[in-house]
Amino acid sequence: MREDIKPINKLYIDFAIVYNMRKYSIKDWANDDQPRKKLILKGAESLTNAELLAILINSGTPTHSALDIAKQLLLFVGNDLLKLGTMSAKEMATLPIKGLGEAKAIAIKASLELGIRRDVSKHVKVQITSSKDVAHFLKANFQYHQREVFAVLFLNRANKIIHFEIVSEGGITGTVADPRIILKKAIEHQSTGIILCHNHPSGNLKPSTADEMLTKKIKTAASFIDILVTDHIIVSEEGYFSFADEGMI
Repeated sequence: MREDIKPINKLYIDFAIVYNMRKYSIKDWANDDQPRKKLILKGAESLTNAELLAILINSGTPTHSALDIAKQLLLFVGNDLLKLGTMSAKEMATLPIKGLGEAKAIAIKASLELGIRRDVSKHVKVQITSSKDVAHFLKANFQYHQREVFAVLFLNRANKIIHFEIVSEGGITGTVADPRIILKKAIEHQSTGIILCHNHPSGNLKPSTADEMLTKKIKTAASFIDILVTDHIIVSEEGYFSFADEGMI
């Protein structure tokens, strides 16, 4: 930029910075800036997983860049984003990675949760025609849960999903769902049908006696207020089990 040209406002200055930026390659920028500038110039899809995490981490330490910290975090989870998604912010913050504190861990966890909700929201208003449709819907949400959770899909008269909610979360081996809470929520959402669902982190898809009893209890209670329990789906990494497909509901 010529010295005799004086910037007239902040917009002009910003333009000059971006213009001059194009004269240098990404490798010439500071380590913490590289992923951000690369995203601007080349798009998010051009970034590696480590670079995307580095943007969330934002800043490094005097000896390690944000990208270095991101690479260390990925090494701890075997470069498995699904495994990273199962970690809590507290678990991330307690890893022996210098520069990865609670604030950075919270930012990463919040971003991962947004991704999960984005996947789930794509299926809202989707019409349910089979147990396979439900299993696909649940996969986006349950794959990150290491503990057993009980959820409900609330349907309208057209059998479309109008709401999805996890109503209870338990331990590794089980959880308890309250029929009163489920039916109260069904009325609130003006649902005419519900699908019960929960995961089995152990991988075993066989329903327990408690699963069968709870299903019958909720179905009976729902029938008094004209709400149909159409299925109970159990999902795990091994696949899914449908009470309806097996003639158990």
